[in-house]
Amino acid sequence: MKAVLCKAWGPPESLVLEECPALEPAPGKVVVSVHAAGVNFPDTLIIQNKYQHKPPLPFSPGSEAAGVVKAVGPGVEGWKPGDRVIAQTTYGAFAEEVQAEPEQLIALPQGMDFATAATLGLAYGTSCYALIDRARLRAGETLLVLGASGGVGLAAIEIGKILGARVIACASSDAKLAVCREHGADATINYAAEDLRARVKAITGGKGLDVVYDPVGGPHTEPALRDMAWGGRLLVVGFAAGGIPKVALNLPLIKGCSIVGVWWGAFAKRDWAQHQANIAQLGRWFAEGRIRPHISARYPLERAADALNALARREVSGKIVLTTGAAGALA
Repeated sequence: MKAVLCKAWGPPESLVLEECPALEPAPGKVVVSVHAAGVNFPDTLIIQNKYQHKPPLPFSPGSEAAGVVKAVGPGVEGWKPGDRVIAQTTYGAFAEEVQAEPEQLIALPQGMDFATAATLGLAYGTSCYALIDRARLRAGETLLVLGASGGVGLAAIEIGKILGARVIACASSDAKLAVCREHGADATINYAAEDLRARVKAITGGKGLDVVYDPVGGPHTEPALRDMAWGGRLLVVGFAAGGIPKVALNLPLIKGCSIVGVWWGAFAKRDWAQHQANIAQLGRWFAEGRIRPHISARYPLERAADALNALARREVSGKIVLTTGAAGALA
């Protein structure tokens, strides 16, 4: 089987595509034939040894895949060859086969194709957990989404609308904001060309923000925090801008607001039953047409470096997927 390998820490160009022995399931493990793999920002970090998890070299990057169970090892219950699944692993998905723990698998939602399923876990799983479990977002509240045109951002827009919130999307170009409006954003802010605080004040009539969804970090976190309404919640989702902001802690005090951490990966491991319930709910919303994962590009496995570079350069709206060429990979 073919696999994209990281043999030495470095940029995407250092990755190599090699023919590797087919995987055999170890005891208690499952081998999945990968049809599609989601490309995510942490994949750009893990190959440079900049991620919190540091796998031994060599390894394949890629943390989420969709495919078909090929084989199960001794002691595995609940899964069998032929099952259509989503595999959520820390690494290993940029390959034609990936080995996973049984608890890292979720049944593919009914009617969902492999490419869409490969975008569901991290982007929509994170936003579902953030807005429902951490923010307790309520109908009628105002939600601001930073980095709104990315995978998690568009997911946050759609879920925010399902929950009845008024959603303000922030992105760095008018083209990206157009995609946000297509996915339901009520108002938009181009924070490369407009003053974020002035626009928030104008859009909310000075009432401020109930929830801020921040997967970006960098220079926009503190201005958004300064625009919080009383009792608001700032969701710390990630730091795609590269900088971890340092904020003035008097702001939560005087605004009576909260700064809430969102670590979806840890949540999924600690409360797998609730995570499965969240994915099942996302499957129902997909079947009802209420969420529409936006796949802006599909690359073959051998172009994994191009996909990662496009993501790192912030050229992507929504998600990118890699496809393996497996029969029915997009079905």
